[in-house]
Amino acid sequence: MTGEIDSSTVVKAYARWAPVYDLVFGKVFERGRKASIVAAERIGGRILDVGIGTGISLIDYARSNHVVGVDYSEAMLRKAHERVRAHKLDHVAALAVMDAQRLGFADGYFDVVVAQYVITAVPDPEQSLDEFARVVRPGGEIILVNHLGAEHGFRRLFEQAFAPIARRLGWRPEFAWERLARWVAQHGGVRLIERRPMPPLGHFSLIRFERLPARIAMPREAAMTAASAAGGRAEQPPAA
Repeated sequence: MTGEIDSSTVVKAYARWAPVYDLVFGKVFERGRKASIVAAERIGGRILDVGIGTGISLIDYARSNHVVGVDYSEAMLRKAHERVRAHKLDHVAALAVMDAQRLGFADGYFDVVVAQYVITAVPDPEQSLDEFARVVRPGGEIILVNHLGAEHGFRRLFEQAFAPIARRLGWRPEFAWERLARWVAQHGGVRLIERRPMPPLGHFSLIRFERLPARIAMPREAAMTAASAAGGRAEQPPAA
């Protein structure tokens, strides 16, 4: 499963996207982006936003939070720095070039890790998820919003056919929910607490995982069952 996208491809792709990213994707991804921030702010505190890109999400975080943004693309991150200066975003503690697969933070440092439209655009999604789980505290959350590949039908065939082209653009359209379910089972220290479809057309999902304390880490079989069961339904979000 690893090696499907290499790091140099990601850097080149997002250097090309940087000048037009907000124009092309800003509105398309807006609902999912804002929903992930609402979910993160139910916990608040120290928030790590992985794949911060141009920083388009930074203006939506409440000033009471302590936000750190990281991205692998220097070209995208330059846009984020410009946005922080232009909007005087003093709740943004730091922006840094960093690999999602090798986060330079202490274990359990953050209350929440947010990754918007990231997990399908890294060379090793499972390693990145392991890092998210490592740097979030027990009781904290990992919040993903991402496209998930169709499980059947015409869209699945299209995504599989389009995959070689999409890889050159820096992402994988056929990324399946089952990969996340397997990761939950193998990790054992997280549990799924929400999965719900997001616009456009329900092709994206908001997914929330809770980081479990070591003493109540889920057995592999129980984690796999819970994650697989959620694959066919959308759970309701908790009341704000």
